[in-house]
Amino acid sequence: MSDTGLAGPTRAIVLHPDIQSERDRRAAGPALEEAVALAAALPDLDVEGAEIVRLPRAHPGLLFGSGKIAEIKARIEAAEADLVLIDGPVTPVQQRNLEKEWGVKLLDRTGLILEIFADRARTREGVLQVELAALSYQRTRLVRAWTHLERQRGGLGFVGGPGETQIEADRRAIDEAVTRIRRQLAKVVKTRALHRAARKKVPYPVVALVGYTNAGKSTLFNRLTGAEVMAKDMLFATLDPTMRAVGLPDGTEVILSDTVGFISDLPTQLVAAFRATLEEVLDADLIVHVRDVAHPESEEQAEDVAAILADLGVDGETPMIEVWNKIDLLEDARRSEVQVAAARRDDVFAISAWTGQGIDPLLVAVSEWLSPPRFRAELDLPFSAGRARAWLYEQGVVEGEEQREDGVHLVVNWTARQKKAFQAVS
Repeated sequence: MSDTGLAGPTRAIVLHPDIQSERDRRAAGPALEEAVALAAALPDLDVEGAEIVRLPRAHPGLLFGSGKIAEIKARIEAAEADLVLIDGPVTPVQQRNLEKEWGVKLLDRTGLILEIFADRARTREGVLQVELAALSYQRTRLVRAWTHLERQRGGLGFVGGPGETQIEADRRAIDEAVTRIRRQLAKVVKTRALHRAARKKVPYPVVALVGYTNAGKSTLFNRLTGAEVMAKDMLFATLDPTMRAVGLPDGTEVILSDTVGFISDLPTQLVAAFRATLEEVLDADLIVHVRDVAHPESEEQAEDVAAILADLGVDGETPMIEVWNKIDLLEDARRSEVQVAAARRDDVFAISAWTGQGIDPLLVAVSEWLSPPRFRAELDLPFSAGRARAWLYEQGVVEGEEQREDGVHLVVNWTARQKKAFQAVS
């Protein structure tokens, strides 16, 4: 774990509060499995136990009822756990009270995801985005009367003290750090914008891989590019976008972008913080949505991805295809069923990124999606439309030109998208 100050592996138990009064609560079984997988994504963390805790409602001060708190404390002591991970939001007051009751460190879902992001981020922007999100989270953890601060509390917890004056000083320190990081981030984002502008001048389409975390995007990326991107069977294995050039069967060169995995209930701070990291998706010529069809909640995961893409501003104009990955993990009958369903649609492909099954048809299809039909058109431009004429030549769509008295007559061979882009520049 990042900067936890704990020696050796940290022993943890994972709790998923299944609060009956919440209308939009997630299915408890898969939610607990995902929480355990999140915990497993942190190095030096041993999960000693995991359970669903069913509650009629959340208790404001302690989240759980007194009987359940005592029961969980006994389990913590039996497991000799140092850490409790709660798969859901925990208020600062609840965190303070539960840590006092149990005598161990506590992380809620947001805190855990921040720990993972801090451990995974590699690029300068990724590191800064994590720091910004962590500071935003820390600021909400500054509450009065922390009487148990004799114990060392590490990770991405809070900085704070028992007095109101100390809290205000801590808030001021955090606000100053946020301002400093935002200035640094602005420079990094500006550099990325320059790189993106430079890439747009290169006639390579961008293909962005998106999907729920652990869907197999990085494994597919590695198979297509030969790159050695971290592709472990754990959540959030990739945080920073990685880009590589790939040659398609028809000779087309494309830039393939691997992006951070999405997840349900992603903390608000992180959606905002990682928006810039996902900007490649907004500029993509084709989005490839990689799904884990062997997962019991594949449909729900796909809905979460669609919702986050919509939040990012991805509209229906960018073409998207679905890749139903991990068919090698399906039983024969189910695999045949999935392959037949995929074959009925021209925008879905059933594959195994691990074994390579189905990769060749996918690449052929990507070539076809990136080579839309062209049609000829005739244009009459005045001599003053030099910028529009130059744009047409940059796009390589001009087949003929004739000078006339009032301007130039052009014959172009272009796609519908190029026609629309021309109308925007002319």
